[in-house]
Amino acid sequence: MSYQLYVGIDVGAQTFSVAWTTNGLGTFPTLTLTQNLENIKKLKQKLLASGLPPAEILVVMEATGTYWIKLATRLHEMSFVVSVINPRQSYNFAKALMQNAKTDPLDSQMLARLALLFHPEPWSPPPPIFEELQQRFTQRDDLLAVRQQLRNQKYGRSHRDRVLESVNRRADEIISVLDKQIAQIDTEIRHLLIGESPWRKNAQLLLSIPGLSFLTVGWLLIATHNFAYTCDAEELAAFAGLVPYPRQSGTSLNGKRQISYAGHQRLRTALYMATLSAAQHNPIIREFYMRLVSQGKPKKVARCAAARKLIHLAWAIVNKEQPFNPHYKMVNL
Repeated sequence: MSYQLYVGIDVGAQTFSVAWTTNGLGTFPTLTLTQNLENIKKLKQKLLASGLPPAEILVVMEATGTYWIKLATRLHEMSFVVSVINPRQSYNFAKALMQNAKTDPLDSQMLARLALLFHPEPWSPPPPIFEELQQRFTQRDDLLAVRQQLRNQKYGRSHRDRVLESVNRRADEIISVLDKQIAQIDTEIRHLLIGESPWRKNAQLLLSIPGLSFLTVGWLLIATHNFAYTCDAEELAAFAGLVPYPRQSGTSLNGKRQISYAGHQRLRTALYMATLSAAQHNPIIREFYMRLVSQGKPKKVARCAAARKLIHLAWAIVNKEQPFNPHYKMVNL
């Protein structure tokens, strides 16, 4: 796509700073506005004053927390081309520019320059099912963390010379409430995955894989937007941070290959934990895992490799629209 105007937006909790350029030269016009619908409309008028149609205007912003979502969605609805990038990309780009100062206007100018040079992929708002799952999974993780904290505190109190029964009783009551809330969230997630939802078909295919629970399947669908955001299995494995990368330079550095922790941390964790069950109940993963262990690979390394194998298996099943077949390898060789 050929763009004529490049816009960078640095989004904060209350305000957003905007800078734009056509060629990256000279001084970039900048603008700082309070984040509300009225000011988003003002931004629209300002950009359209260039005389360009929205389809020729590329707007780039970072995925910072959740502050960017409303702004990106409204601009997308106004037909602007919106690209939402990983903050790590813009951070490394700023380092390459040797930009040491950090202000909102400077960051928006940097993002406009990044848009001009790299034309990041356009972004589209996810379907409603994404938010339905994402918010429930996030809350579930939060409740699990609180429950574990209370259990740890109770264990710590058990080593005191005197333990107050009333304190433990209140902790137990809160834990009981959390148990019920987590169970309720699990029920809602199951219903979303296998009920009448647009992601039902792929969810049922993935649930046919031994070792994948509805939680792992949910994270796979959330991270990939129902397998719409990745081109192939290896790209998905890299996205999850499960592909080992070399560390070699000249004769002085020849380190071991190791996975990148820049990928989707929550998806990587879900798949890694799934290998515990898959290594026992999934014949393909069990054979693969045991072979690596018998070759002397550390169990953690073997589990990471098994998680990567699970991604390839999941991708094949969704792509071929066929449920799990324990003889898949023999059929396809």
